[in-house]
Amino acid sequence: MRKIIIYIALVIGICFIIPIFLTVKFKVKEVATENKIILDIEKYAYSDFGTIRLLHKNTSEIEEVPLDEYVTAVVSAEIPVDYDIEAIKAQSVATRTYTIYKIIHGSKHENADICDDASCCQAWISRENRIEKWGENGIDNMNKIIQAVNATVGEVITYEGQIINAFFHSNSGGKTETVSNVWGGTDLPYLQAVETAGEEEYSQYSSEVTFTKEELLNKLKESYKDIQIDFGNNESIKILELTDGNRVKTIRLGNKELSGVEARRIFGLKSANFNVTIKDEKITFKVTGNGHGVGMSQTGADALAKQGKTYKEILSHFYTGIDITKFN
Repeated sequence: MRKIIIYIALVIGICFIIPIFLTVKFKVKEVATENKIILDIEKYAYSDFGTIRLLHKNTSEIEEVPLDEYVTAVVSAEIPVDYDIEAIKAQSVATRTYTIYKIIHGSKHENADICDDASCCQAWISRENRIEKWGENGIDNMNKIIQAVNATVGEVITYEGQIINAFFHSNSGGKTETVSNVWGGTDLPYLQAVETAGEEEYSQYSSEVTFTKEELLNKLKESYKDIQIDFGNNESIKILELTDGNRVKTIRLGNKELSGVEARRIFGLKSANFNVTIKDEKITFKVTGNGHGVGMSQTGADALAKQGKTYKEILSHFYTGIDITKFN
C-alpha cells in the first residue's frame, strides 16, 4: 500500500511540474524575442489615396501599397534613422504631404502614382533591405520609424486649405531657398528662404570639388561647345549675383553666364551655395549645404529637434504660414 501511495504522489508531482516547466520555458522564450517584434503600422481611414500605385523603376513593376506603409519605406530611405524622433516625425508628415500632392497634381508615370527613384520622386527601400542595412539594430530602427509614422498618421501640411508641395533636402547650409530661384516660375508663399542654426555641425554642411583648368573647360564643353575662358583674366570666372538663400544666382564662366543651379549640375556640386578659388592650375569649388535648399532641411530639422522643438514647430519653421491637418 505504501508503494502505491508513493507512485501516486510521483505521478501527481510530475503532472504539476511539467506544466510549470513548459510555462517557464515559454516565458523565457517570449522575453528573449520581445525586442524582435516589429510594430504594426497604424490604420487610418483615408477618404482618398489610402492605397497608392508604386512604380519600381528597376523592374517596371507596379505595386499597390498602403499609403503609410509607403511613407515608412520612404522615411527609412530619406532621413538618417539616428536623427531625433521629432525630426523623423516631421519627415513623415512632409513625405505623406509630398506624395498626396504629386498624386493630386498629376503623376509623371503612366498607370502609377509615384516611383521609387529619388532623382524623380522619392527614395524608397524595402523592409528586408532596411533590416539588412541596419544590421543588429534593424528591428529597433524599424520600430523607431514606425513610431514616428504612427504618431503623425493621417497628418498633412496645408496652406489656405490646400495640400502643399512639401519639398525637402539634406542640409540648407544655414538658410533655405525660395523655390523660384531653383526651378523658376512663380514663388510659393510657403516656400520662402528661412534661416536655421546648428546645421554646421553635420557632415553634409560642407564639401569641396577641385578641377584642373583643362578638366573644368572640358566639363563646360559638354554643355557649351563654344565656351572660351581666359584664365589669365581675373574677371573670367566670377560670381555675379546671389539669391535670397545666399546661393549663386549667376556666375560668369568665360564667355558664358550660367545660373548657380546649372553650374551645380555641370560640376557635380552638392549645392548651389559655393565660392570659387583659382590657384595655379587648380580651380576649387567650396560648397556649403547639400541639396536644392527648398523646403525642409533634414539636418536643420534634427538641429531644431535637439533644441527642443516639436515636429509641428519644425514644419512651421520651414514651411511658412502652413497648417498641419488630418487628411480627409
